[in-house]
Amino acid sequence: MSPATERRELLKAVYDEAKECTRCPLHQTRTTVVFGAGSADAGLMFIGEAPGANEDRMGLPFVGQAGKLLDKLLGEIGLERGDVFIANVLKCRPPGNRDPQPREIESCQDYLRRQVQLIEPTVICTLGNFSTKLLRGDPTGISRLHGQDEARVIGARAVRLFPLYHPAAALYTPSMLETLRADFQRLPALLELGPPEQPPAPEQSPAPEAPLAEEPEPEQPPAPEAPLAEEAEPEQPEQPPVSVPERPAAQLGLF
Repeated sequence: MSPATERRELLKAVYDEAKECTRCPLHQTRTTVVFGAGSADAGLMFIGEAPGANEDRMGLPFVGQAGKLLDKLLGEIGLERGDVFIANVLKCRPPGNRDPQPREIESCQDYLRRQVQLIEPTVICTLGNFSTKLLRGDPTGISRLHGQDEARVIGARAVRLFPLYHPAAALYTPSMLETLRADFQRLPALLELGPPEQPPAPEQSPAPEAPLAEEPEPEQPPAPEAPLAEEAEPEQPEQPPVSVPERPAAQLGLF
């Protein structure tokens, strides 16, 4: 676990990277990148689907009617927006608020996983189908999973994953709103449990052992002197050194 100040600086670096992102075509139509907002030390993290028109204009997640409902539900359990961190699967608005496409999700998910790694939340609430399916790696829909917590490893971080209905879906359906409210009431108890056991850190490869020094060979007795020749052979003229042309580094295997 990195110190809080170091994690914040690293999170800012991820934000700076996301602001310039061109990994998918959404960068051509966005007004601004909606990275996320809240406490960098939050124990509770919410992950929605994608920014809408208001979010795209303001650069903040959940600032419309769904965001107001989220704030209200947080207040009912004694929390406010500054206590949590809110993000989306996509950091850029899809045109016309259409559903995220597979290529966009694939291009953007690295930012989300690094957010989870650096914020180190205890509980992650996935809001709706897209974030639930992405973080679980499973196609099961939200209607079967809402309100059921489970331990999941996201990147290198183990968290308590808690799927919830998306507030936008509950705005005009009283029965769904009451279900969402009841699920929210379980959050304080989940946070009290603390994070699940973390996966072991990857083992470092051992350094290669130094090769054993070779034993010196025993000294050989001096060779007997050759008998004197009757006639000395004529001396050969000295040959000039052969010049070896220098080769490019790539040809020498140096990259």
